[in-house]
Amino acid sequence: MISTAIRVARVGSAAELAAAALMMLGYPALMLAALIPSVPAFAAATVVTYVADHYLHRQASYLINRLSKVRAGLSIRFLIRQLLLILLLARMDLSDNLIFYGAIACFIAFYGLQAPHGAVVTLIRNRRRMPVATRNVDLGSRIHIPDAPKFGLLERSAEKMLHLDLFAVVGLLISAELDSAVAGFIGIGITLFLGTLYVVALLPYIRGTKIPPTPEVILEAVDDWLHEYKPQTVLCFSGSKDSAYQVNMWLETMEQLDTRPLVLLRERVILQNLAPTKAPVICVPGGVHLMNMDLSSVRVALYAANVGKNIHLLRVPTMKHVFIGHGDSDKLASVNPFSKVYDEVWTAGRAGRDRYAIADVGVRDDDIVEVGRPQLAPIQTWQGVPEGPRGGAADGRCPTVLYAPTWEGWDNDPGNTSLLLAGENIVKKLLKADPPVRVLYKPHPFTGTVSPAAGSAHRKIVALVEKAAAQRASDPRFQADTAAQAKAKADLARIEARISELSGGPADKGDEAELTRDGVVDLAKYEEIARLRAEWNDAYWTSVGTFEHRVIAGAEPRLYDCFNVSDAMVSDISSVVSDFIASGKPYAVTDSAKLGVEEFKRQNTAVRAAVILSNKATELGELLAAVRTPDADPMAEDRKELKEYLLGPDEPTSIEQFNTAVENLALKSETRNVGQERAAASGDAVSPPSAEAHLSADPTVG
Repeated sequence: MISTAIRVARVGSAAELAAAALMMLGYPALMLAALIPSVPAFAAATVVTYVADHYLHRQASYLINRLSKVRAGLSIRFLIRQLLLILLLARMDLSDNLIFYGAIACFIAFYGLQAPHGAVVTLIRNRRRMPVATRNVDLGSRIHIPDAPKFGLLERSAEKMLHLDLFAVVGLLISAELDSAVAGFIGIGITLFLGTLYVVALLPYIRGTKIPPTPEVILEAVDDWLHEYKPQTVLCFSGSKDSAYQVNMWLETMEQLDTRPLVLLRERVILQNLAPTKAPVICVPGGVHLMNMDLSSVRVALYAANVGKNIHLLRVPTMKHVFIGHGDSDKLASVNPFSKVYDEVWTAGRAGRDRYAIADVGVRDDDIVEVGRPQLAPIQTWQGVPEGPRGGAADGRCPTVLYAPTWEGWDNDPGNTSLLLAGENIVKKLLKADPPVRVLYKPHPFTGTVSPAAGSAHRKIVALVEKAAAQRASDPRFQADTAAQAKAKADLARIEARISELSGGPADKGDEAELTRDGVVDLAKYEEIARLRAEWNDAYWTSVGTFEHRVIAGAEPRLYDCFNVSDAMVSDISSVVSDFIASGKPYAVTDSAKLGVEEFKRQNTAVRAAVILSNKATELGELLAAVRTPDADPMAEDRKELKEYLLGPDEPTSIEQFNTAVENLALKSETRNVGQERAAASGDAVSPPSAEAHLSADPTVG
């Protein structure tokens, strides 16, 4: 019932739901306390509404956003509380008292301050909103970008301003209870003084040297940097906040290029969710600004997603354009007909080339280049016998099976995810396996965002895994190394504290203008954080033990880290399967759409070396047998062949293949540009027909 209420209210947790309920009930309680009248009851209800409202804002609750859409926004809620306080004073026969009129005058004056405060805040934010935001681009030495207002005056400014009424409210309640106006007038004075001070403190930031340069000056500075840096390879990306992972997966590859890289983003929200990188990053929300930007040195442009805003760069003929995607799978999205727009399409292995040939969407075979998957370098390969703390029966330890289903997708296709029809069966059988195994459950981050049924299935699986983990903790067969775990947990706390220190707290983040000015990576810190994250991963797995069932719902540990501590995986048709194949370990894929084994393998290349599961998951025994007795694994050779077919050969390495592809395409781009220049110089260039000529030649126009 609670989970249903959470879903309906679209809140993130039971605590958030409770805060929302308390806030909703708090206002009727305020009215009742005012009518009785009761100062203690009114004070208690006031505290509840203040605290609940503040908590929901801190959680960025969806409900808070919806309240503003039904005329119950933040300002209205504060106004209602203040009006009810006036009602309380009137019900206590204070309407003829000077404090009553003081309260009315205070709240009117306080609301009078909201207009100049809001106007100044809006003006400052608009002026500090950069036409181009950057990271690892030295603009600070080229133009003067002033500091943002101090003390977080711009952060949640409306909420901070409105909460200044707390002094007046407390003072008036004390006056009502003690029948003395002194406390009330003191509170009123503090509220009005602080409100005025807030506005005055912001005024210097709307004039003089505290104003950032004009957009024209900023864009000119960016062009100066581009002219000096001369980027050669650009990764262009556009998308929603939830799609940031699609560009994040390519950042390390961009850092390893032999050419000068540049990451070009189109949405500020992507920049805000971009993973740390030492590659230069420029975010250009405006299409006109991008089209006017000096990218004349760029020879290769890479695209990780097929989106409309790609057109602003695709129109540039002096560079070659490549679709690299954000995963390798047999889904239809992997052979989008839009891919025809690019000069080349790069796939991991031969399988990607064959997909386009079978799909027949207009992508020529000559335009496909196999470059491997550079992102898969961290995945450790398995030589046939489980090693270390993740070992199987060979060393007497508990094998680990990762269940990593994909999400439900947008089209309600039952074949998208195993969660709906098979998830519970898979997890139950793994938890009951004999000899026992450890289960890691890592769901897709989008799980439940479209289908409530998928969200419900996910929660059931979480409950199953957590219950089994609690039971195993008390099972004498599974003895934890408490000393090692305690040390690992202490290491985790130390590492997390150091990473937080190196990364900087919220106060160090600044606004967009400051981050553009100061957002040049400290290489020493960057490398130390990378080392600490590797240490964190080792400490994490030690802290949870080798037999402990685990739900891994957050960003850490990462998916590939889960691959490395697992001996087998169960998943669905997605790039997760193709990536796991790089490990060489046994895996199973669920035929949720009930296509049948042969048809399922015919349609999905990545499952040709997998154990195919029905929705009842009765075939899981085959997967577990391959883990426990690897020498008798009937699909070991098939996995090796499939790995090369899907992901390309191990040698040369994928990053070497990728760099070679960039170099070859850059040469083609340069050859084309030189040819155009020579043709123009000799006068042999043929001018394209005008738009008017096209129209006059079209028999349908007239």
